[in-house]
Amino acid sequence: MTDTVLRLIGVTQQYGHGETAVSALSGVDFDVRQGELVAVMGPSGSGKSTLLTIAGGLATPTTGEVVIEGSFLSEQNAKQLARLRRRSLGFVFQDFNLIPTLTALENVTLPLELDGFRARVARRAGRDALASVGLADKAAAYPDDLSGGQQQRVAIARAVVGGRRLILADEPTGALDSVTGEMVLKMLRARVDAGAAGILVTHEARHAAFADRIVFLRDGRIVDESRRDGADTLLAAR
Repeated sequence: MTDTVLRLIGVTQQYGHGETAVSALSGVDFDVRQGELVAVMGPSGSGKSTLLTIAGGLATPTTGEVVIEGSFLSEQNAKQLARLRRRSLGFVFQDFNLIPTLTALENVTLPLELDGFRARVARRAGRDALASVGLADKAAAYPDDLSGGQQQRVAIARAVVGGRRLILADEPTGALDSVTGEMVLKMLRARVDAGAAGILVTHEARHAAFADRIVFLRDGRIVDESRRDGADTLLAAR
């Protein structure tokens, strides 16, 4: 369908060969549509982070296809793939991954500048992105001068700047207190409601409650899923 932003088709990821081979993902079919936030849950080693890494084009699956906005990643060369990641994908990690020697604004605008945007255009977009997460007054601050919650909000601004359509968040609240973590999730939810598609990897059922759909992984396979109207019952059974 035209509103499908991400599609994984029969994706398998195997490490090693022969008797020592380990399958991190086994024949996963998965899609995320525009305006949809999907939470991915499962025990440690279930394949959650591997799924996110492959969805973002940071790793190539052993078999299967990854399609982002109609583009098959297997058909992209390295330069094309890097461009697609800069323009279409936003990553939010637990450890923020901000560059300490750059200001908040510079951290947010860096992907745009790498993509060839004029500095003035990039700064304007960066300021708008910081304003969208309530940090317009922190543009000149360095990461070490910001709280953990503020750093994560800068990371979200960097993930959405330039109108990226697919937001991938890997335990984005793991280093935050509960109040700040909930605020970050509300911002992620708001960005999806504004038209992006999102994947949230989380261990927390209360965080998964922000999603439209919850997918459960075990041993590299999707073993269950539920949409928001049935999620409470499914989560209670876990």
